[in-house]
Amino acid sequence: MTKVFSALAVSVDGYISGCDPRDEEGGFGRGLGDAGMLFDWYFDGETDSTVFSGFHLSEPSARYFDEVAGRVGVAVAGRETYEHSSRFGGGSPHPTAPLVVVSHHPIPEIGERQTNVTSGIGDAIATARELAGEKDVALMGGGVITSALRAGLVDELILHQVPVLLGGGRRFFGELPAHVDLRLRQVVPAPGVTHLHYEVVR
Repeated sequence: MTKVFSALAVSVDGYISGCDPRDEEGGFGRGLGDAGMLFDWYFDGETDSTVFSGFHLSEPSARYFDEVAGRVGVAVAGRETYEHSSRFGGGSPHPTAPLVVVSHHPIPEIGERQTNVTSGIGDAIATARELAGEKDVALMGGGVITSALRAGLVDELILHQVPVLLGGGRRFFGELPAHVDLRLRQVVPAPGVTHLHYEVVR
């Protein structure tokens, strides 16, 4: 059965991107802002990823990362993540999985490996499930993940927790209407990151 999950790098104080020092208004930056260190563990090891070319991780991170990345049949991102990531160059953040973009308005320049859904998170995830086949749906971006949690559509949360306190930026989770209970399924300690795998309890 297709699962819906997220797997994002996050600081200990819960941020998935930092403030952009170029932004004079103090807003949140494009891309990762000043928080590029959240992804240092992608390149600080000696074990090549079998899913993402160019990623050189520690052995425990490579083993876990490739297991998770291999599950992905479709990625789902919100319009803000899409724009901050330079529209993924018309492709997808995943090397083999297509991308579904959730947006309130149509995206005229949508890429060949991208599908635009304007009717909300529920329809976006339903579309992604159809495209994923027997694989899983991966959510990208705090807004999409929060919306999916509010709708009760998330099965698992994976936090690649990096040992840094950013002190500001874009938080992983937005405000939720109620508590979300989690069950810890796995902890994988690795150099520069700890992989925390939670099941959403319903």
